[in-house]
Amino acid sequence: MARMPLAERRRQLTEAAIRAMTRDGVSRTTTRSIAAEAGTSLSVFHYCFDSKQALLESVIETITEHCVTVVKEAIRPKATLRETVRAGFQAYWDHVCAHPGEHMLTYELTQYALRQPGFDHLARRQYELYGATYAELIEEVRRGDAEFRLHVPVPVLARYLAAMTDGLTLNYLVLGDEAAAADILGMVTAHVAALVAPQPATG
Repeated sequence: MARMPLAERRRQLTEAAIRAMTRDGVSRTTTRSIAAEAGTSLSVFHYCFDSKQALLESVIETITEHCVTVVKEAIRPKATLRETVRAGFQAYWDHVCAHPGEHMLTYELTQYALRQPGFDHLARRQYELYGATYAELIEEVRRGDAEFRLHVPVPVLARYLAAMTDGLTLNYLVLGDEAAAADILGMVTAHVAALVAPQPATG
């Protein structure tokens, strides 16, 4: 087997873990099945990850990164701030529709972490990461759009966006109603655009 840098090998095993957990569930996925999915040995797995907690944290971070990558590309400044906001939400939503199993896995990871003694910090880490990710995306829009005037603190808006998309995603995964999800997404886009656009002059 060709040697590769540790970071690259960890990435390979993390992506393999995501595929295996999406297919088989978190509790039924073993280190042996992850190594087999990655086409590597069990000893290589244990060299890269010294605990299950370390693996799950890498899985959480990598799944979040999958979404962030497409959203960052989508929020390049558009003709209007509202179009930029809409493009970001649409990119996220397209990812949900294209990879429902991966998004379902995020909820399973949360429940697994909360139920396993000593793993609850991973659930906190997961949701802290969501907030930090949205804060980063808000700053990205702020840097690229002269219209941007934020009317609430960044951490508050970031937590709101994380909670809103979390709930909307779970609702869609349960009900499978794309039309209803699209309507809600449009409403949220309008609301968020109003929170980050210049207020109309009064008087």
